[in-house]
Amino acid sequence: MSKAFRWLILSLFGLYFLVPLAASVEFSLRDVNDTHSFNTWGKLLDEPGLFETLGTSLWVAFGTVALTLILMVPTVSWVHLKHPKLRRLVEGVSLLPLVIPPIVLVNGVLVVFRDAPEVISGTPVILVFEYVVLALPFTYRTLDAGLQAIALPTLVEAARSLGASWTTVLLRVIIPNIRSAVFGAAFLNLALVLGEYTLASILLMNTFPVWTVSTGQSEAGVSVAVSLLALFVAFLLLFVLSVVTGRRKATLGATQGKS
Repeated sequence: MSKAFRWLILSLFGLYFLVPLAASVEFSLRDVNDTHSFNTWGKLLDEPGLFETLGTSLWVAFGTVALTLILMVPTVSWVHLKHPKLRRLVEGVSLLPLVIPPIVLVNGVLVVFRDAPEVISGTPVILVFEYVVLALPFTYRTLDAGLQAIALPTLVEAARSLGASWTTVLLRVIIPNIRSAVFGAAFLNLALVLGEYTLASILLMNTFPVWTVSTGQSEAGVSVAVSLLALFVAFLLLFVLSVVTGRRKATLGATQGKS
């Protein structure tokens, strides 16, 4: 493949992502009489329901991240350590949420929690359990890649031979060595929850994406501006993740070079 062809493909992919963003920015800046201004962006803070729904989505997102990591990090580590032949089977099971229709997923979780207290089934808490299932494919693949990159059996055996408990092994050996994968899974879950609309709408929960769509029916410019703001925040979080990961790799490389 020639260098010019690679640049052509890269340019086409860049345009595919940048043109819609540029059009959205231009639309959010439109004002009366074919002029442009920041009036729409200036009205964001005055929109009713913005901070309430954003707060709801944020605590649902952090609850989803916490519950997903608590369930998945020990599970994926156990599969790698004790039953590596089951990796493909577990991976296949983790992909099921991608092919199950949202309405089936919603009904399945509601059936499981039908006898649960109303503080779970009648509040956005139920969304945490829905999103944990929805995040399984991304979380499993991210953690699986992180665990494949380390010598897990050797590390665990060394820690156990020194008298470390399984909890200590998990918290002080495994997680620090797959920190980048854990951060990656956390930010993928965060981005998923902040942009998920279908499940929240079916369950009649007023989250940030639902509020954005509802506001867009009456004020399209404000809706686009809020969506862009959420997108920029997600980009910023991913940038911070890449910087933190890059510094850690540089530190490890310098340490190994000295030794």
